[in-house]
Amino acid sequence: MSRATRAAYGQTLNELYAQGIPVVAVDADLSGSTTTAKFGAQHPERLFNAGIAEANMTDVAAGLALAGHVAFTGSFAVFGTGRAYDQIRNTVCYNRLNVKLAPTHAGVTVGPDGGSHQMLEDIALMRVLPHMRVLVPADFATARAAIRHAAVTPGPFYIRLGRAGVPDLYGPDGVTGIDPDSDRFDVCAARVLRTGSDVSLFACGVMVSAAIEAAALLADAGVDAEVVDVMSIKPLDVDTLVASARKTGRVVTCEEHNVLGGMGSAVSEVLSELCPVPTRRVGVADCFGTSGKPDELLAHFGLDKHAIAQAARSF
Repeated sequence: MSRATRAAYGQTLNELYAQGIPVVAVDADLSGSTTTAKFGAQHPERLFNAGIAEANMTDVAAGLALAGHVAFTGSFAVFGTGRAYDQIRNTVCYNRLNVKLAPTHAGVTVGPDGGSHQMLEDIALMRVLPHMRVLVPADFATARAAIRHAAVTPGPFYIRLGRAGVPDLYGPDGVTGIDPDSDRFDVCAARVLRTGSDVSLFACGVMVSAAIEAAALLADAGVDAEVVDVMSIKPLDVDTLVASARKTGRVVTCEEHNVLGGMGSAVSEVLSELCPVPTRRVGVADCFGTSGKPDELLAHFGLDKHAIAQAARSF
């Protein structure tokens, strides 16, 4: 099954409120696209539309957090982070407020909307902020887990959600055999989804399924690739990443984000200090997006399984 990670948003907010968690949502006139409208349909008094005013949306969420609510914000990633950066930095993070930023439509898989709407710098913007945690789920089930974790963990969170459908990797419909609904599921842990000895493929978000497919291509060529889902960009699961890099001696990072400042940069910073190994970064090569279908754009920008496999073979 293929579902967008954004589809988990409104549904999970309804589940959280039913469990007694005082969640509220503030959106910027995009609640239909972000799916917070599903939450508002059941609890209209807990969904606030700030209009096309993302800075105000963030400050309203901050005020609701100060009043004792667990405040989630919506909008598209390019607006929810870029237009509201000062409010995120100086109001939310500086004061460690219980605000959870969960915008949708991140990355080139936004598709036809083009470069103005394809946010490729958000991970870099968010992970540099003190007190901010950054999660990039790979599928519907882990998006639900990320939203639940943020709701019960005090302080600021950034959860990167997407528009396009992605394969179910986790849960009853997934292929990993791992259940994110389990109490033992640690959102901040990097997960080895395929063991290998020749190269480590560290991936996040929509690139996790592509890394799994790339590992199959590499296996046909006699290369044994390890695939690791790095859902938590901040904090990083340093122990798991270093152990994998030390075992294989080679790393390819895979992300639907600018190669500057994102997950690949975060991993490279850690490995340069603790386990220096040859590393390749697969991502968007410091440029803006363009209009097209999601699969076409992933291939165009070198983000598909073939590009990942080629990066591994380049060693």
